[in-house]
Amino acid sequence: MILRHVTFDCANPYELATFWSKVTGWPVSAEDAPGDTEVLIEAPAPVPGMLFIAVPDAKTVKNRLHIDWQPTDRTRDEEVTRVLTLGATIHEDHRKPNGRGWVTLKDPEGNEFCLEMSPAEL
Repeated sequence: MILRHVTFDCANPYELATFWSKVTGWPVSAEDAPGDTEVLIEAPAPVPGMLFIAVPDAKTVKNRLHIDWQPTDRTRDEEVTRVLTLGATIHEDHRKPNGRGWVTLKDPEGNEFCLEMSPAEL
């Protein structure tokens, strides 16, 4: 068995997929367009893709599952700054005075995700 997609329920699949495409650098599927009710970001194999599906209900509580990201070509703090400029917001800052820790952010629809230290920082 393989993990094929990580799926997000959302209000605006194309807009949210575009945000995550900019964050990850992975392309939105050429088959998808604004207004589609399902939009896929194609991740490099063997990484699962990210699928965004329109649902009628708004997000009301904390995610029961979230993704922890680790930048590979930037520091954690550089990556936090970059994703904030793309439309994310800081939810909780768990950085410690010694440089360790992580930052919990929210995407434009309020889904939580974390940014950890890069391998070089560890």
